[in-house]
Amino acid sequence: MAKKHEIEGLPSREAVLDFIKGFEGRVTKRDIARAFDVKGPDKVQLKKLLREMTDDGLIAKDFSKSLRPSDRLPSVQVVEFAGLDREGESFVKPVNWEGEGAPPKIALATGKRHKGPAMGPGDRALVRLREVKRGDVRYQAEVLKILPNAPASIMGVFHGGENGGRIHPIDKKNRDDFLVAAGDTGNAIEGELVVAMPVRKGRERLGPRMARVTERLGDVSDARSISLIAIHAYDIPHVFPTDVIKAAKAAKPVALGDRTDLRDIPLITIDPADARDHDDAIWAEADTDPQNKGGWHTIVAIADVAHYVTPDSALDVEAKKRGNSCYFPDRVVPMLPEELSADLCSLMPGVERACLAVHMWFDAEGNKIRHKFVRGLMRSAANIHYAQAQAALDGITDETTAPLLDSVLKPLHGAWKAIMMARAKREPLDLDMPERKIELGPDGHVARINVRERLDTHRVVEEFMIMANVAAAEELEKHRVPAMYRVHEEPAFDKIEALSDFLRSLDLPTPKGQVMMPRLFNGLLKKVSGTPVETMVNEVVLRSQTQAYYSPDNLGHFGLALQRYAHFTSPIRRYSDLVVHRGLIRALKLGNDGLTEGEIEEMTMVGEHISSTERRAMAAERDSTARYIAAYLGDRIGDYFEGRITGVNKFGLFVLLEPSGGDGLIPISQLGADFYRHDETHHSLIGERTGETFRLGDRVEVKLLEANPFTGGLRLEMAGDRHPGAIGPKARRMASKGRRSPKRGGGPQSTAPKEKTEHPPRRKRRRPQ
Repeated sequence: MAKKHEIEGLPSREAVLDFIKGFEGRVTKRDIARAFDVKGPDKVQLKKLLREMTDDGLIAKDFSKSLRPSDRLPSVQVVEFAGLDREGESFVKPVNWEGEGAPPKIALATGKRHKGPAMGPGDRALVRLREVKRGDVRYQAEVLKILPNAPASIMGVFHGGENGGRIHPIDKKNRDDFLVAAGDTGNAIEGELVVAMPVRKGRERLGPRMARVTERLGDVSDARSISLIAIHAYDIPHVFPTDVIKAAKAAKPVALGDRTDLRDIPLITIDPADARDHDDAIWAEADTDPQNKGGWHTIVAIADVAHYVTPDSALDVEAKKRGNSCYFPDRVVPMLPEELSADLCSLMPGVERACLAVHMWFDAEGNKIRHKFVRGLMRSAANIHYAQAQAALDGITDETTAPLLDSVLKPLHGAWKAIMMARAKREPLDLDMPERKIELGPDGHVARINVRERLDTHRVVEEFMIMANVAAAEELEKHRVPAMYRVHEEPAFDKIEALSDFLRSLDLPTPKGQVMMPRLFNGLLKKVSGTPVETMVNEVVLRSQTQAYYSPDNLGHFGLALQRYAHFTSPIRRYSDLVVHRGLIRALKLGNDGLTEGEIEEMTMVGEHISSTERRAMAAERDSTARYIAAYLGDRIGDYFEGRITGVNKFGLFVLLEPSGGDGLIPISQLGADFYRHDETHHSLIGERTGETFRLGDRVEVKLLEANPFTGGLRLEMAGDRHPGAIGPKARRMASKGRRSPKRGGGPQSTAPKEKTEHPPRRKRRRPQ
């Protein structure tokens, strides 16, 4: 019998606490009463005792009414990904930590014995915790279920008041304000962009949502705030730890030593005019081998980042954590500190730089016949931008390109034309979607938005990089060293079935029983080229594709029609490429800083992690672009625009404005005095009474009603003949129930389901890479 309290029938506080600490599994009030033989009226006193212990912070109660010591986390807990340590171990933290100081350290259980899914940046999950004693690690978490991502912090605009203030979230899905108590404002001022944490007051479950300001980001009207919003909203690491900066500043240039001397070869870098780093250089010459008449010898040289970022170093841990660089119109959040990314690992003209290079030989028809990797020292002959190189090839040279035209630029163009012959036979997926470039003025605001011009020189560099990536994958496979492949799987069966249904509706049937290959899509795209359905078919084909990712398992690259493919050409900005460089160093015995056994064991986990950081960066860059465009259009409210329908859903239409590229929503309730039925197969909204149809790819004229730079949202309405008059929500509800609308009266009865009109999440574009 357990020890009782001085009051007859009740245990002491110490006894209750010891019992709870030593109880295996969930412990409830009934378990305690049974253990201490508490019966009858004494149960009321026990309940009072447990409540007092809860109020005094000795124990805590979970939502399941089980009890635990206040310093112990619930056995089942919602956590979010917290990062990797220097050894690459994953850690998580409680989503709602209300204890004192930092939350206890929780290691994520991984390996063959644990079958739960992996977690990456931004992920939240329901986990089961087990107490462990391993250094400063107190718990081990086993993932039960990955949950929808939701940020623990709030970002919004602060508005002050007499008793504190309120925060208006910038998140489009989070429309209600948070109240801020007088002591929780963090000295924020009116109109300031802030980061805050939700707070709960005692046992309150109802009432206004409260928050505490944790960071002030400056004037929300400042153009620089736009990218800051994306950086914070997606929790992108943007401040380098002190030890990482120290390591980068300590790095020194590389001497020739036993490296291959490439300094006399006029390698050049060709980049965008505003490029922030230069990590790849190219060169070509006609092959002098008489056995390869009409063939080409080329070199692709890449900055030797692996020399500076060695496995398990401070630089490596931070680079792995970030996964990749993030590019915004006004700034870059680099994977590596500027001492490396903009200096020692940037192939600047006339400066000696360490590199990892691949010689490739092609025959006259562009087929790669062999390759050779070397670890070298190079000196770039020039850095020129795409338009400058194109102008030189077109006969307009300048002081930089004139000396390089015959010796470098023309051979590069000739080798590219041969490679394109082999590419044409391979027939990779030919989806050349337009890209928009935001140009900022001196004040940081958008000056203009242009469609990026596609030049031959863009394609020259792209094809050289693709072939270098292929050579890297082949070399690692040849030496049986694991590679971090860039995988792009063929479209899923259900996507192909949906695409086939859509094409049949346009009298464009797809072949049955054939192995799906890129050339089948290309044939389709050629067939509709120049027709009214060209844009629509291109959009649907794009949506049928899967998303590329990183993995040590080679499943091929469907979009490029390649059996093996690994990113090798951008180790400054992609961790995947750094892993490939280390693999080549190990395979070819080019140094003692190659891929380690520990890295090989963790490649699956690292592949999942860097795939998630890539998706995070893409989403942040896309959201930042949307906010810049909304700010750019802010003074054009009420103007009319030409647009193209890029999304059709049951709640409305997404329309891409041209030429700015802004993407806005027209709610279905604003389309007109009709009930519109969503035809998913035909990607259309069809009016029940009038037959009026809005289809994916249709060109329309719209009016801009609202442009919110904080959320990036645009609200539109149909203009001209396509807008016969909006019908209100009440009338739509009556129409959906088969009753006449009191506003329009005389419309037909309908039994179609009621439509929702809330904002959906922004459609994500995917392109094979």
